[in-house]
Parts: sequence; structure tokens; C-alpha cells
Amino acid sequence: MRYLLVLAALASFALGCGANPSTERIVVLGLDGVDPRIVDLLMAEGKMPNFARLRQEGAYGRLLSSEPMLSPILWTTIATGKPPQEHGIGHFVAVNEKTGEQLPVTSQMRRVKAIWNILSDAGRRVAVVGWWATWPAETVRGTIVSDHVCYHFLLSDGAAEEGRAPGITFPAEAQAELAPLIRRPGDVTLAEAARFVHVGAEAFARPFAFSDDLSQFRWALATAESYRRIGLHLWERERPDLLMVYVEGVDSTSHLFGHLFRASGLAGELAAQQEHYGGTVEEMYRYADGLVGDFTRVLDRRSTLVVLSDHGFELGAVPDDPSKTRDMRRVSERYHRREGIVYLYGNRVKPRGRLDQPRQLDVTPTLLALAGLAPARDMPGRVWTEALDVNAEPPSVASYETERSRGGEGATDAAVDPAILERLRSLGYLGARSPEGDRNLAALHFEAGRYAEAVEAYEGLVRQHPEDSGLQTSLAGALGALGRLDEALEHLDVALRLDPINPEAHHNRAVIFERQGKREAASEEYRTALRYNPQYEPSREALIRLTGSARVNQPQTDAEKLAAALAEQASQAARRGDYPAALKALDEAARIAPRYALVYQYRSNVAYLMGDRQGAIAALRKALELEPDNALYRTNLQRLEQPHPGFNPG
Repeated sequence: MRYLLVLAALASFALGCGANPSTERIVVLGLDGVDPRIVDLLMAEGKMPNFARLRQEGAYGRLLSSEPMLSPILWTTIATGKPPQEHGIGHFVAVNEKTGEQLPVTSQMRRVKAIWNILSDAGRRVAVVGWWATWPAETVRGTIVSDHVCYHFLLSDGAAEEGRAPGITFPAEAQAELAPLIRRPGDVTLAEAARFVHVGAEAFARPFAFSDDLSQFRWALATAESYRRIGLHLWERERPDLLMVYVEGVDSTSHLFGHLFRASGLAGELAAQQEHYGGTVEEMYRYADGLVGDFTRVLDRRSTLVVLSDHGFELGAVPDDPSKTRDMRRVSERYHRREGIVYLYGNRVKPRGRLDQPRQLDVTPTLLALAGLAPARDMPGRVWTEALDVNAEPPSVASYETERSRGGEGATDAAVDPAILERLRSLGYLGARSPEGDRNLAALHFEAGRYAEAVEAYEGLVRQHPEDSGLQTSLAGALGALGRLDEALEHLDVALRLDPINPEAHHNRAVIFERQGKREAASEEYRTALRYNPQYEPSREALIRLTGSARVNQPQTDAEKLAAALAEQASQAARRGDYPAALKALDEAARIAPRYALVYQYRSNVAYLMGDRQGAIAALRKALELEPDNALYRTNLQRLEQPHPGFNPG
């Protein structure tokens, strides 16, 4: 009997050190930016056989994302089952309250538990690789390979900096163990890259630079390969109950080269880009298909594979300003699409199943159900029972939220943080359309109808940044929603003093005028909003509702109508990079209607795209002579006339 007791004690010890308390295991493969339409297209062409297998033998759907579509926010929502206003991650960066400096989001900024915390607390083993906002790595039953593992690629001396940033992995010794699996941009050979890009040896030998598209591609491929290797290693070596692997490759290459995807009729610099990188995005989709195959092959009959993306991506869309394809400046979330992917395969998956409008908030409840744990009642998502054979009983757990122990508490990343920020800036996220952290969370309050909370949040932001026209406008919108119209108008006056061409401010003022019964004043403000942004749909729809027409600045004479058509031809030619054709069309337009201001506005745009700053200024001055009250012309001219060190008009 004593011998049996010793065996029992040894068995208990082994379980605590890593044996699985459950025989069912889950792999979550997060592929950033994979678009369901492109997957369907390439599957139909026979180029994604592993996704085709998942489609035939598993279940799938289009995973619905939410605004703002920024990676740290979305992947944290996926990992927690909580919306951003609860989990607290609002952007790529947060502000250091002591110094005022911007810092990358960290695990310590997350206010709720992630799925790996919940499963660890339940005695399950987890392994997390590269997931957003996981540095410093938290203490878990298993391994965390944080999102900073590959950030050191961006440092000038690479691996030499690794030891200076604590909290890279948990446990800390895993960093040395996994080092042989990590690839750096310099490890990518020209032969390997030839599948994705077509460049010569001289270009490939350039040193890493944030402004260099080839450097950014090599970083993306090296990182994807590193996380693939680490994920497969941990699955086999540690046998976790849950493995989560994040790979950014498709999103990065889509941002860099997505405008070239199967685009036709390109000229000039765009045609040159397409020669080198026209097939990069498609090959990265095929690489992602290979990842799916790699993880499918290591599953056993008791394992489930979940493949998902946080959003889709609009490919083949040439921007209005082709110069934004230089130096990786194209990439705001403007090109993100709301539909991502989700594929389920393996254990408990109903073959040929179709998910009914799955949302990101559903992922964590579904993973908990697959793991045999109850989703919590404070998780707004649901379990995908239409595609999975899992317990469908109502949640029996109120909440998993308790005080969490964290790994790497108090760690700093001073050596790495500037490099991370520079990468985000080089990819166009910093200073792009979405506001940062607290602004996003305030906007979410507004969208959810929590107007009092939105006012409180925006008032705090306006106190910090009183010269921010956008914040003044947002605060006015929240005040207007509460019926505090006079206060809202005061803030809109400030917003328009700061930025006279702010279409949202003109639109919000029009809404207030309309509520006050001032239809003519409202119509004029809607027209002004459209004058400064012809694509501003809220004002367009409102103007049609009020007047039956959304015409603004329409050409009046036959000559102006012909000139406007030629100007549009010039715009299309410029978008394709064919600047000579654009100038030829504008020359003809100016001959036909020499006093039509729109022609000179377009000429200024084309001159700017060509690098001819003085030509852009001269054309805009002519436009302003013809329309002296046009705030758009005046504002753009002021910006062009400001000193611009480093500008090369050649």
C-alpha cells in the first residue's frame, strides 16, 4: 500500500509539471489581415489546397470585425471575449503619464483576463506565440513567447540587444531555448525571397531601413517563419492544451503591396513597383495556406484547429495619392475590410458546417467550451454550437475576473520601444485616420449610446489637447446627442476656427441647425462639408433628404463640364502613375475652361505627386484667385508654402 501511495504522489507531481489534465487540445492560428474573398478566389484557382480541405471537412464563416480595425485592439478582443472599453487596449500606443512619451501597448495595460490566464487558472497548459500586447510575458502554466521576441529584429545590432529587455518570454529561460528557431531578416536568402519578390542581388544586399519596402518584407517573412517554427516546436515538445500562434505576414505585405494585387494599366513608379512586388501578396496567401497545412498535419484525432483573421483587406485598390505607396505610407486601416475569416477543423467540428454571423467576441467563449469550461456570463459573445459538438447549456460562471498575477511586473523596454514605434510609423499607423487609445474608447462609448460616458471621456481629452479640432468636433457630437445643443455649437465654432475644412464639424453643425428647424442653414453646412470632402457620405445623404440633390460645385457651362471630365481623366491617369497623360488632359482642360478653378486644383495635385512643389504652389494660387473663399485651397496652399526640409522636387 505504501508503494502505491508513492506512485500516486509521483503521478500527481508529473501532472503539475506538464502532463495534460485533458486529452482534448486546441490550436488557434491567427493570420492577420486574411480576406475571405481572396481566400475564395485562390481556392477556386487551386492555389490554397489546405484551406480547401478545411472548407470540405470542417466548418467556416466570415468573422465580423468592429471599428476601429487596429490589430492590438482586435486580437485582444479575440483573446479575452471582452470589448475594447472593457479590456482597455485602444490603439498601438499608450501615453506614459510621467513623461508624456508614447509607448507600445503592453500586457500590463490589459484590464481583463485572456483565455490563456483562464485556462492556466483551471490547471490547463497553454502556449502563446507572438500575440499582440503580450509583453511583458505573464506567468502562466506553460509558455508565453511575447510579441517582442521579433521586435529585436528592428534594432541595429539585432540579437545583441536581446538580453536587455526582460519579460520577452515566460519562463525566462525559454528565450535561450527558442533562440535557434528564430530567424532574422538577414537570414532570409535571395533564393527564399524569390518566391515572393523579384529583385536583384544588389537590391537584396541593402542594409535594413524603415523606408525600404524590401526590408519590411524580409522582416515580415522572417517573423512569420520564426513564429511558425516556435509554434510547431511548442506543440510537440510541451503538448499544451491550448496553443495560440499569431502571424502578421499577410497583413504586412497587403499594406506594403496590396495596391499592386492583380492591378492593370499601371504606369511610371507604380508599374516599376509591380514588376518587383506584384505577386508578393498572393504568394504570402499561399504561404499562409502552407501554415495551415503544417498545423493540420500535427493534429491528432482529439485536437481542434481554429484558423481566423481579425479583418479583411481591400486589395488592388490604387490610392488617390500614388505617392503614398512610397516609403510604406499607404497603410492606414482605411483599406481594412470588416469581414475576416474563421475556419474550424478536427475534433468536435461538424463537417461542412457554416457559421452564422460569427463575431470576434465569440472566440473566447467558443474556446472555453471546446476546452470543457463554461463561458462566463460577463462575456457578450456566444458559442458556435451550429458548427461544433459542444455543451450548449447557459453559462454557469458569472465571471473569471479576479486579481491577476503578472509576469515581468515593472519591466521596461527602453531599448526596444523606439524601434517598435518607428515600425508602426513606417507602416502608416501612427497619425493615420484612427485616433489613439482613449479616443477610440471614447468613440466606442458614443457608438454604444453611452453619451454621458462619451462626453466625460472627450472632455478629459479636450482638456489635454484643446487645439485638436477633431476632439472638439467629437465632444460636440456627444453633447448634441444629449440635447446640449448650445454647448455643442460652441465647441464646433472652436473646431472650425482650428480647422476650417473639417467636414465632420460642418456636418455636426448642420445636424444641430436641422434640429432647430433651420433647414436652409443646415443645407448650406451640408454643402460645405461636401465641398471639402466630396466623399463624405453622411452629409451627402442628409442633403439629398433635405433638398433632393447632393450637387455641390457642379460645372455650369458646357466648357466647364468638358473640362471637369478631362480633370477626372487626369485624376485616373495620375492614380495609375501615368503623370504625362494626366498633364496632357489638364492642359486641354485649361485651354477649354481657363477660369474653372477645379482644373488648377487637379494640376496642383499632379504636380505634388510628381515632386514638383513649386508647380503645385503656382497651380493652387491660381485656383485661389478664381475662388478666394475656398478654405480648402487656402489651407493646402499654406501647408505647401511652409518650409519643408528634405523635400526633393526632382
